[in-house]
Amino acid sequence: MDFFTVLLSLLFPFLWAFLHIFISNKVFRSSKRLPPGPSPLPVIGNILDVGNNPHQSLTNLSKRYGPIMTLKLGTITTIVISTVAMAKEVLHTNDLVFSSRTVPDSVSSLGHDRVSVVWISASAKWRSLRRACSTELFSPKRLDSTQSLRQKKMQELLDFVEERCKKGEAVDIGEAAFTTALNSTSNTFFSLDLAYYSSDRAQEFKDTIWGIMEEAGRPNIVDYFPVFRGLDPQGVRARMDYYFGKLLKFFDGIVEEKLRLRSSKAESEITNDVMDSFLNLLINSQLTREEVLHLFLDLFAAGIDTTSSTVEWAMAEFIHNPEKLVKTKQELQHVIGKNGKFEESRISELPYLNAVVKETLRLHPPVPFLIPRKSDNDVQIGGFVVPKNSQILVNVWAMGRDSRVWKEPYSFEPERFLEGHDHHKVDFKGRDFEFIPFGAGRRICPGWPLANRSVHFMLVTLLNNFDWILEDDLKPKEMDMSDRFGLTLKKSQPLHAVRTKLRT
Repeated sequence: MDFFTVLLSLLFPFLWAFLHIFISNKVFRSSKRLPPGPSPLPVIGNILDVGNNPHQSLTNLSKRYGPIMTLKLGTITTIVISTVAMAKEVLHTNDLVFSSRTVPDSVSSLGHDRVSVVWISASAKWRSLRRACSTELFSPKRLDSTQSLRQKKMQELLDFVEERCKKGEAVDIGEAAFTTALNSTSNTFFSLDLAYYSSDRAQEFKDTIWGIMEEAGRPNIVDYFPVFRGLDPQGVRARMDYYFGKLLKFFDGIVEEKLRLRSSKAESEITNDVMDSFLNLLINSQLTREEVLHLFLDLFAAGIDTTSSTVEWAMAEFIHNPEKLVKTKQELQHVIGKNGKFEESRISELPYLNAVVKETLRLHPPVPFLIPRKSDNDVQIGGFVVPKNSQILVNVWAMGRDSRVWKEPYSFEPERFLEGHDHHKVDFKGRDFEFIPFGAGRRICPGWPLANRSVHFMLVTLLNNFDWILEDDLKPKEMDMSDRFGLTLKKSQPLHAVRTKLRT
């Protein structure tokens, strides 16, 4: 049963009971100067205006109603931001006011929202979790110390692809990238593999993590009408309980095993990998066991899916635009050479590949609305009042296609980020508001340093010394480049491609 069927079947019996919501909305709109927006229907508001592809429908609505727009999604007032100037107002000028989160009911499963670094408010607990991420996970020193582990995973990706190449078989790029990102992350954090290519376990982890992202991004009647929370009419919470429970149980097993091994070793024999560092924080009561488990749940659910999705989109754009692929391979041959060794420290030596990654993130931001924020107080933005407790959506998908900022915004043009072009100094560290795929301000994604290294290294591994052609002799311009909305933006049709030896 789809979302709208559930919505209508539940709401019509309660129509008269909710008429006061419509009346109160009218009073509210007249008492405060809200941003403009489409007129809401009684009870359901603008839910039907959102549709199945919110990033597209809200972009189209913003062209009519402006860069800051109000929607009523059931009982929830939602403010949609669609331009650079408005994004800067929210994420920089008023960052503190908008530092809280609007929490979907799905991610409150198993109490995750109470301890998650992604979802809790900017409190003392949040600061301790962010500090742990910055120092124990994503600092340059920590990432440099673990790069040999990731390098080994890239060699395994290369071996897998070459095996497929010898057999003349296509590679599911998204699946291969997912397994690589999964093992690269698990080795960085735990010093162990979680899956193997083409294995049932890899597919199981992929299904679990994509299930989490899909449920978190799914329109859920409970979020629009909290009165239905106890009913869970779409079963979203029940499915999320299953997915979260599965990962938390797995991480808890790793913690238990690590603690057991530590108790049997002398202090001098204890390794100092990421998990051991977190166990030190746990033992010293700086973090609780629950916080550690849910932190790893955040990192795996968010980081692996977004990384593998970005690699798949980049490869799709390469094959769809062969001339960009030629330029990239020429750069790789010049910098690395045939069978040359590549390390993460050399990413800066590949300006064209850097530009490709940026252009991929511009056109296909992994999280098209970022993570929703919430207004802690009434605040003036762009001459309008954003009321307290409003949900704030920053439509970075729309911002990446704004013709006032980007020339030929729908074209894949990495050159725009090269020296001598308008955006050559733009990066994704949250300072340049025309390009914020990882967010900005105090709630910027803490994992972007690892994601940046992983995406570049994986693309080098997939591209150097080889060509790629589409499965079944499909022509590049015939590719389906449409996307599928979730909390992350996936490619509608998985990319299946065949790797061949580079022609000389």
